[in-house]
Formats: sequence, structure tokens, C-alpha cells
Amino acid sequence: MLKINKLLGTLYLMLAAATATAGDYAKYYNDVTARTGISLAEPATPQIPDNTVNIADFGAAPDGITLNTEAFASAIKALAKLGGGHLIIPAGIWLTGPIELKDRIDLHLERNAILLFTPDKTAHLKDGKVLPCISASKRTDISITGEGIIDGNGEWWRAVKRGKVSDVEWKDFKRMGGTEADGGTLWYPFDLDGQPNIAPDYKTQEKMRMHMIRLTDCERVLIKGVTLQNSPKFHLIPTRCKHVIIDGITVRCPWNAQNGDGIDLSYCQDVLVANCMVDVGDDGICLKAGGGPAALKYPPVARVLIRNNTVFHAHGGFVIGSEFSAGIEDIAVLDNTFSGTDTGLRFKSAPGRGGKTTRIRISNIYMSDIRDQAIVFETTYQDVPVGTSGKKDNVDGFIPEFTDIQISNVTCRDARIGIAAKGTAQMIHDISISDCTIFCTEKIAELSGIEAFGEGTIKLTNVNLNKN
Repeated sequence: MLKINKLLGTLYLMLAAATATAGDYAKYYNDVTARTGISLAEPATPQIPDNTVNIADFGAAPDGITLNTEAFASAIKALAKLGGGHLIIPAGIWLTGPIELKDRIDLHLERNAILLFTPDKTAHLKDGKVLPCISASKRTDISITGEGIIDGNGEWWRAVKRGKVSDVEWKDFKRMGGTEADGGTLWYPFDLDGQPNIAPDYKTQEKMRMHMIRLTDCERVLIKGVTLQNSPKFHLIPTRCKHVIIDGITVRCPWNAQNGDGIDLSYCQDVLVANCMVDVGDDGICLKAGGGPAALKYPPVARVLIRNNTVFHAHGGFVIGSEFSAGIEDIAVLDNTFSGTDTGLRFKSAPGRGGKTTRIRISNIYMSDIRDQAIVFETTYQDVPVGTSGKKDNVDGFIPEFTDIQISNVTCRDARIGIAAKGTAQMIHDISISDCTIFCTEKIAELSGIEAFGEGTIKLTNVNLNKN
């Protein structure tokens, strides 16, 4: 029987403030136009009714053993009948399969709550497809909030490259069972001890890995406070969503996690990413807008503010690409720190998956211990899925055009290379880099296809490139 404690719900809303209200994020926008010359507005926030239920009231058990998939489905269905509300996940380990959010639902994880997704791959299958850990499609007013942890159990899904792990880690993976391939250079979580397969062979199963949180065609979304860790693939991927706020979340996985992207915004508009900590195995905070002619059915990524975030390990701290054929426009990246990333500001694409950037403004970026380039423009990027020699793109059109990008006030200590660009003046032009200090350990610059910095390509103004 459904139990709704109105008093508990009222106290919860007063003390936890799970759902932000209009105006809460205005402070992040007050100086944006003055600093960047572009106009951005605070995203609308989700409106969640006051109804509150507890997952335990639906037969769920926090013992890390009981599979609670049906309990989550029942709780969300009950809240949906009430017009929406807050689903409270108390302290404990709540093992579950896929969760699908509905309109006006807030999934709230209290401190010490761990939402753990089952390693049983069959529990994620529906009609022959693997579902994301948490998903929502064509929904309005949804949120995931709190101080708890969402764990995707990614080690049961991801392939592992021998060269990226220690001897101890390699032995740990082999203890799980699994399948070695390519002369012992790869390990696949196929034929695991005590776990069923969901495909006839390891290569097919590798292609079935899912994202942790995938939100598609949703409007008014809030992700706040939670920790996302150890996804089978990307951690958070809003796609074609409008009015999205990602505030104060932690995203983490092993540095060598295959395709372990942190926050990927695809075709999204009116977005704020603020106060987040990202430490992942692939791109940190990334903007994408599809590749090739199919991307033109959708709008560009537009009106995004990325502010006050810290990225530790990632292939890039802030990234555009590799696919952005629908375009990227009106983006402000302000007051962020990248410490230990492979690259700092990374712009990557290739013919066949490129598009055009417009009004990209980046300022006050602090970097340290950057393995490769502090700033890099790459127009010959190749997608190489694990176990393959590479994916050939359709190069008939869709040439990347990185343009109208202004980068200022970057301070970087210990990048191997200061600024790198690989492409032609057709693909990399009208870039402004000013008032920066970049301390390099190997090269101050690396150019290919562009003969020199200057007007029309990459213009440097008051940039101190200092080599040790």
C-alpha cells in the first residue's frame, strides 16, 4: 500500500531543497555578457510536486543483494499517478536494473545511499536492446539530486587494454574470468565466472555497452549533488535536451576506463554546468552535435555556460567534437581548473563529421600537469573502437570549421606542448588567443598544415609561451 507522509515531504523540501527554483542560478549569468559579448540566460528549472515516497515502501531492500528493479518501477509509477514528486533513496546499497524516469519525478539519493546497477547483463536487456542505467525520453521536469552515489558497475562491461593497467590490475580482471584476445593485449568481460553473456561473441557484446544516464528530448532537467561513478560507457549524456542544469556533481571512473566520458552534451540548448568535479577515462566536459547529414535534422548545441568546474584526469578538460555537424554556438567556458588532464582545451574533428563553431568564448582557465597540449585543434581525428584498427568516416563534405573562438587568460604550468594545430586555414581560422601564460616542458607549439600563427588563423596577443 502506498504510504505518503505529507509532513515528511514538507520537511524534506524545506531542508533538502531538492528542486531548484527560478533565479537560483542567476548569479552565474550576471557578468557573462560583459565578459564574453554573448547573451546567455538562466535555464528554466524543473517543477516537481510536493509528493514524497520512500523506495523502501515498495518492497525494496538496501542489502546489496536484493534486485530492486520492480520496486523502482512501481514507485515511479505511483508518483506519476499523483502527478509527480520525489522518490527518496535512503542510506544503503540498492541493487537494481534499469530505471526509467517519468514527467515531474525527482530521484533523490540521501547521504550514504548507493544506487548500484547489477552486473547481470540480462537484467538490462529489453526487446534485444541494452537500456541505459537511468533513462528518460521526451519527458519534462525531471531531476536527480542528493548526496548519494550512482554506480554503474562498469568493470563488468568494459574491455581492458593490457598496456593501460598494472600487473596487479590485469590479474584482478583475469580472476573475474573473461576472454583474452589479440595475443593477450585485450581482455573482454565475456564468459565471466557466474555471469551470463548477452551476445554470441565478445566483439558483439562489446558494442552493447550502455551509458549510465541518458536523457533524450527532455526539457527542464536538473542533475545536482550526486556522484556518478564507474559507468559501462559515458556517464551523463543529455541529448537534444533543453533547459538543463548540472550542478555540483562528481563524475569519476578509472583513468583507463574505455570510453569513460564524464559529461557529454549532445544537441542540447540552454545549459548550465557549474561546480562539478570530473575525473574520468575519456573526455571530461564535451559538446557534440552529430556527424554527417543525419545531424542536420537536429538543432546545434547552443547557449551553454560551463563555469567553476574542476577536471582532473580526462582526455580533455573542455572538448568540442569529434562530431559536430549540426554546429556549436554561443558557448561560454569561464573560471575552470584542469589538473592532470591529457589535454586542456581540445577541439577535435575530421572530414565527414565536422561542422562550424560560432561565438565560443573561453576565459580564466587554470591548468597544471597537462600530459600533452594545453590547447589543441585537431582536424584529422579518427575514432578507434577497442579491438579495431579504426573507423573510416565518410569524407564527402562536413569539413570541420573551428572559427570565431576567443580564448583568454589561460594560465598553464607543465604542459608538454603549448599550442598545437593540425589542419588547414579552411578548417582552423579566426581564432584569438590572448593574455595567456603557458609553461611547456617540450615544445611551445606544434603546427601542421598551418604555417604560422597570425591574423586569419590563430592570432596570439600577449601570449607568453615559455619552454623549460
